[in-house]
Amino acid sequence: MIGLNYRDSRPIYEQIKDNYKKLILSGAIAPDEKLPSVRELAARLAINPNTIQRAYRELETEGIIYTVPGKGCFAGKPQEVDKGRMQQLLTDFDRMVGKLLLMGITKEELQMRIAQEGGAEA
Repeated sequence: MIGLNYRDSRPIYEQIKDNYKKLILSGAIAPDEKLPSVRELAARLAINPNTIQRAYRELETEGIIYTVPGKGCFAGKPQEVDKGRMQQLLTDFDRMVGKLLLMGITKEELQMRIAQEGGAEA
């Protein structure tokens, strides 16, 4: 299921994370389907279990998978994944707005710029 490209410039954990994300969002892995354990996948791919653990942890942070203590990791439901992704995007947006405000851009300037961008697309 998961293939690694050792010539890829991306770290192995990112490749694993991206592969699982695609499989889950495409429906190739059904919602609530159990993922291989960290040890099992590490043995299958012949890589360090810490690499798998990092990929799983980031997938869980993004809301793509969830963990049941003592049972393992499971694929999230696509609609819940979308909600998790939306929450992440809103958090990132809030962080960017905060940085812009710290740079001295006023709320009024920011609102005007957003309105101009929205008007340019319409």
